[in-house]
Amino acid sequence: MPVASDAQRADNDILPRSVALQHQGAEAQAKGDLTAAVDFYESALAADPRNRSAIVALAQVARAQGLPGKAIGFYREALLLEPNDVVALTGQGEALADKGALELAREKLADAKRVCKANCPQVAALEKAIAAGSEKRVVAAEAIAPKPVVATVGTSQN
Repeated sequence: MPVASDAQRADNDILPRSVALQHQGAEAQAKGDLTAAVDFYESALAADPRNRSAIVALAQVARAQGLPGKAIGFYREALLLEPNDVVALTGQGEALADKGALELAREKLADAKRVCKANCPQVAALEKAIAAGSEKRVVAAEAIAPKPVVATVGTSQN
């Protein structure tokens, strides 16, 4: 149960129990057990809802499961806690690119570049995801474009 002293904790002062559960989630994720990882991350958030790292980890698991929409929601939650979190900004941008929302992904890229002045590997990964999304979009458009039908002129007999 929350106590009065909880309100006085710093935003980055995450309860140790939450951090321990998050580490267990990371271990499960590294082993490929995404179901157990989600359980640990959710337990970490139950122990301390301000554990932004656990929220980002849930988003990463959602992307690994092929659920970019769910990942976008988790990244949004993390950004509510810290709007300048480069990992959450770029992760959300990558998930947006996965869904084909390239303009929104580019907006996240601009935000990430504003926050990260130096060379950030996360920014480079988002740029790569946007480029890959652009290529997929062109290929997909070619796949559904109707092929021209050439009419043959036949001879009619009267």
